[in-house]
Amino acid sequence: MTTLDRDETQAPAAPPNPAAAAGRPLPLRVAAPMAVAAGLALLLAFPPYGVWPLAPVGVALLAAAAHRRRLRAGAGVGFLTGVALFAPLLAWTNLHTGYLPWALLSLLQAGYLALLGAATAWVSPLADRGRWQWPALTGLLWVGQEALRDRTPFGGFPWGRLAFTQDDSPLLRLAALGGAPLVTFAVALAGGLLVTAVWRGWAARRAARPEWWLAVAVPAAVAVAVGAVSLLTPVAAAGGGKAVTVAIVQGNVPRLGLDFNAQRQAVLNNHVDATLELAARVASGAQRQPDLVVWPENSSDIDPLRNPTAGARISQAADAIRAPILVGAVLLGPGPGQVRNAGILWRPDTGADMAQLYTKRHPVPFAEYVPLRDVARMVSDQVDLIRSDFVPGSTPGVVRAGPAVLGDVICFEVAYDEVVRDTVTGGAQLLVVQTNNATFNAAEARQQLAMVRLRAVEHGRPALMASTVGVSGFVAPDGRVSDATGFNTREVVVRQLRLDSGRTLATRLGWWPEVALAGLAVAALAGAGVLRRRQRVVPG
Repeated sequence: MTTLDRDETQAPAAPPNPAAAAGRPLPLRVAAPMAVAAGLALLLAFPPYGVWPLAPVGVALLAAAAHRRRLRAGAGVGFLTGVALFAPLLAWTNLHTGYLPWALLSLLQAGYLALLGAATAWVSPLADRGRWQWPALTGLLWVGQEALRDRTPFGGFPWGRLAFTQDDSPLLRLAALGGAPLVTFAVALAGGLLVTAVWRGWAARRAARPEWWLAVAVPAAVAVAVGAVSLLTPVAAAGGGKAVTVAIVQGNVPRLGLDFNAQRQAVLNNHVDATLELAARVASGAQRQPDLVVWPENSSDIDPLRNPTAGARISQAADAIRAPILVGAVLLGPGPGQVRNAGILWRPDTGADMAQLYTKRHPVPFAEYVPLRDVARMVSDQVDLIRSDFVPGSTPGVVRAGPAVLGDVICFEVAYDEVVRDTVTGGAQLLVVQTNNATFNAAEARQQLAMVRLRAVEHGRPALMASTVGVSGFVAPDGRVSDATGFNTREVVVRQLRLDSGRTLATRLGWWPEVALAGLAVAALAGAGVLRRRQRVVPG
């Protein structure tokens, strides 16, 4: 026996290498471009592009790029996806405020996708242990990431949720069952099914593992089940209650930009004059008499409760149209140096109804108020452009207008699940989103309208969005949009709607679907930790 033979015979068997057994991640030269492509695919799924089937593709690309990577590398590819998505998606934030706020916000949001990439890498052993688990893990981690991003920091920023890509998709129907979190889960689950089906190397191992068919059959069955549920989920094309006629007045502004309200009287006059023109058409019989008129956010940046001239002009409009007007107003107080972003009902003959006033509950940090102002000033002295902090309201936006009970939310509040739901559980029959897009662009307005569509389906309510400059329009309980206006135009649209007082399953369940899905995501992370610990223990 030669020395070489003896060494080979007596050499102990090498301990099993869990990483080698599980396979290797994709080469970084492949994974990095895939991560960027994932962000771009997700971007194209959002309005104004609206190619919603690309959302699962983006999810699949990120899942594949992060699979089996070390945590730092997983975070890196997730960050690449986040930058590729959020930098262009939020480009409207730099139109009039400069590049710094846009860059900081985009990088902050990308950081959450970095956490998602790290979490995806962390649970890779679970996906490798049972390939049929990979789609569910993908869906759970996306819901968990969004639950965190929607709440932190300073109340969170839910823009860019997967659910908001599906305004034209059959999956939108799932919002009636479990709200935006369930739609996000379904989209991410579809992405997980896609990556499971095409992951390299899996086909080569099928012959060696008798249970390979589970990795195909189980995801396929799940895909069929999700598709069937989404298509069979009933959504009403119209409300089932009494009919009301509602007018949206989009008065437009003298110029777009941060100084849109430099001519505050002109903005107010635009909305008054448009309403007076509507009243003239009603008097001539050319237009149906509205039961309610909705003006947008910032339609009166002159406090009409303290400025007699502004109050008189609004009263002139309400008296002429002979219907209550929901006015978006900036109100002074309650303390010195404080203001409120409010929706106030203005009735004909009697004027402001102080009992029907909603103050925005979720002001936007660094836009409507500055948290940690002294610290923020060290980053940019631009924070001092916000001279007065908007103070939040404390009660849901349930406004009893007479002909209808309104669920009023203001601008970005439509992105927050609980803010909208609180109005419905409070009795709202019609969802109203008052917004001002004069400091943004048409892309931002269309992204916001997609959120309104989801909320209409989620709660089974007719809805509308009223903007100073567009896009304004009506949304049916099945998500269809009617009478959408152009951008940066003055328009008035009138439509008869049927109210609804029922409650969808999503309304009844509230935040519990998200709690359950996010809880399962935490359990998956813990389970992956246990499995990783066991894999490190190599028998001697």
